[in-house]
Amino acid sequence: MSENIDDATQLSDTTRLSDSTQLSDATHLSDATHLASAPHTGTTPSTASVPQPVALPNLPQWPSQASSEKPSPTTDAASIPAGDDSTPQSQPQRQSSKAAQAAASALPANINSGLLSQPMAQVRDFQQSFNALVENVSKVVIGKTIPIKQCVTALMVGGHILLEDNPGTGKTQLARGLANSISTGFKRIQFTPDLLPSDVVGVTFYDQKRGEFEFREGPIFASIVLADEINRASPKTQSALLEVMEEQKVTVDGVTYDVPQPFIVIATQNPIEQLGTYKLPEAQMDRFLIKTSIGYPGHDVSVDILKQVDITDRAQTISPVLSGDDVMRLRQVATEIYVDDAIREYIVRLVEATRHNEKITVGSSMRGALALTRCARIWAAADGRAYVVPDDVKDLAVAVLAHRITLTPEATFDGATPESLIAQVLEDVPSPTIGS
Repeated sequence: MSENIDDATQLSDTTRLSDSTQLSDATHLSDATHLASAPHTGTTPSTASVPQPVALPNLPQWPSQASSEKPSPTTDAASIPAGDDSTPQSQPQRQSSKAAQAAASALPANINSGLLSQPMAQVRDFQQSFNALVENVSKVVIGKTIPIKQCVTALMVGGHILLEDNPGTGKTQLARGLANSISTGFKRIQFTPDLLPSDVVGVTFYDQKRGEFEFREGPIFASIVLADEINRASPKTQSALLEVMEEQKVTVDGVTYDVPQPFIVIATQNPIEQLGTYKLPEAQMDRFLIKTSIGYPGHDVSVDILKQVDITDRAQTISPVLSGDDVMRLRQVATEIYVDDAIREYIVRLVEATRHNEKITVGSSMRGALALTRCARIWAAADGRAYVVPDDVKDLAVAVLAHRITLTPEATFDGATPESLIAQVLEDVPSPTIGS
């Protein structure tokens, strides 16, 4: 094969996968190690049309396109920061190249049409930027890597985040830490029962000096908006966010105004059973891309936090690591991540399963399927891959779909939760396999 590989990314002879080494199909690649195969010249025919396999987590292997326009992935991609200590990390094993070629031959014929169409240099740049953002926010909220990665994923997609947890768990700190990590406009809205819609979106007033009406922008006109304790505002004020969250526009007195880009709303709320709160309407819940919680820190993390007791505002101790233009550029990179038809079928089956569950009265809409697809592309790029695998979908399904379903009263009485039902759907719906 005549394709050249850059010296900085070329695999040495001692690191090539040999025919005798094995890779388990069911093994996850750990967050610290991402394995991708370069073209193997010792076991494949010299014909350029033979696809070369690329190692994927949880799947035998999928082929990349043997073309100089589509560079092969390399093994020097940086790793994503590890999740919470409770998250299991598997060690990579190896699979023979003959078995990989056999698996590749069983794949659908159209899989080569887009796989690895995104240059790996851009994917690595995305991964490094994603990691830098996660690490920066982790200085504010310690020991909560998974919810931080979910929030960064929502930022990269351009969706909105709902943080729901008990008071004192760090919801506001996480939101402010994410906002302070981006050098762009930031506004905070403290929601209270007497807050009016005009206090959020803005108001038109008559300027006597100029003799004309003028629009005064509300705090919603910022790239990153923190809606703190959103469920303490009246339903009328909550609904004022619907249009801007969906269309990223504000209409006041018949005039439409665009909000700055990038634009996301990071909302925090206390659980519904807390006093002085108003349940968010289903239509507004569906506007949030991801809903997640932080939880209380573990024992060791709590001790570490107490060692820094004099730091009263951690969010002010960090500096921006990305600009607004960087975020927009990375979003464009994510749109080129390859999603196979089998992955799309899997996502649709998951969403359809929520509509035919006897414990669910209202299942997820297509907005949930679109959100899950977009988030999976971000998750893949953050892992240093130019393609989505089923585990990307599984990792994000609960955070993306759980808040979009409504349980029956009987299921709620029996102790079921939206999160537990989505987890059950993931177990019931088979994920794609090689050759399917």
